[in-house]
Amino acid sequence: MTGAADTGSFWSSFVAVAQKEFVHLRRDRSSLFLVFFIPLMQLALYGAIDQTVKDLPTVIVDHDRSRYSRELLDELRATKTFKITMVTDSSVEARSAIAAGRVRVGVEIPPDFHDRRARGTGANVLALIDGSDSTVSQQALAAINGIAFTKNLESAETAGESGSERTVSALVAHPVILFNPSGRTANYIIPGLVAVILQLIGIVQTAIAIVKEREKGTLEQLLVTPIDPLGLMLGKVVPYLFVGVGEVMLILLAMRFGFGVPIRGSIVFLFVMCIIYLFALLSLGLYISTVAKTQQSAQGMAQLFFLPAIFLSGYIFPAAGLPLPLYWLGRMMPVTHMIEIMRGVVLREATPLELMPSVLALVAMSLVLMTLTVRRFRKVSLA
Repeated sequence: MTGAADTGSFWSSFVAVAQKEFVHLRRDRSSLFLVFFIPLMQLALYGAIDQTVKDLPTVIVDHDRSRYSRELLDELRATKTFKITMVTDSSVEARSAIAAGRVRVGVEIPPDFHDRRARGTGANVLALIDGSDSTVSQQALAAINGIAFTKNLESAETAGESGSERTVSALVAHPVILFNPSGRTANYIIPGLVAVILQLIGIVQTAIAIVKEREKGTLEQLLVTPIDPLGLMLGKVVPYLFVGVGEVMLILLAMRFGFGVPIRGSIVFLFVMCIIYLFALLSLGLYISTVAKTQQSAQGMAQLFFLPAIFLSGYIFPAAGLPLPLYWLGRMMPVTHMIEIMRGVVLREATPLELMPSVLALVAMSLVLMTLTVRRFRKVSLA
């Protein structure tokens, strides 16, 4: 009898607790949504990203302007690796465009290109490749060498058909890897990693700021006080901003002296941009906090931004391999622009003027996110 009673007590307890948890899941729809949405998002991101580099922005310095130089441009386009966005006569302008990150590859065609090709003495081209992203630089280098190899193979076959024993290279490529010629992994991984790490304090910590007030019952007290919504939001942001600034200093010191990554650009400009970036992240975290109902759902919503930040920002996978909708989705994230600024300042010694598009994007995102957060909080306070 005791065993039967114990079994009955077990099943009644099991059924009661299971029913309670099912009711809890049904009511907490945001958490249930995240449970199914995050795996589907992971699957979509992994499946959609193509690690093959395509359409790299390329500048051509054409000193020759001949039929042969135009043929070379067509051959570059035919690889699908390069997308010619600039044609200029200035080598300085080309290097400046690479340093600013507007283009990733520069191909310089000398004035004697046509004459040397016509005489069959072998023509030279200089290929300047941005080495701040090793995946991009390796595939760009392979594509340049592939064009030269194909041209030389055609030249050898032509010489064989004519019975000539002397073969001359039709095209000699001279690739130069800029900014990270040794291909050291830490030099391009760590600057981008700084932007990714800062999201932990920027989004996750602030995402639960308003939710904690709601769960403790102190939010209602705040709502009945004559407090300005903007003042409340900024008051929530500032302590985390100070913590984030301290973390920035620690990370930059570790990057420079712990991992030996040189900071070639302005450290003052880099530090200011880190503060603006943190402000954008904190504003985003606060917006999540005004939307979420529980700390668990707030943390889950914050996690939604981490995967896109890693996959769509160009940190691991080149942005050139993304489908167009995902590319523009990545451009809407603060981390994408901060990674460009970090790599530009640390590796390419880019100036604020050269990085102005990313700078303006971060400033605009900070203002827009804080405006949306204040408006959202006003709606919550009026509800």
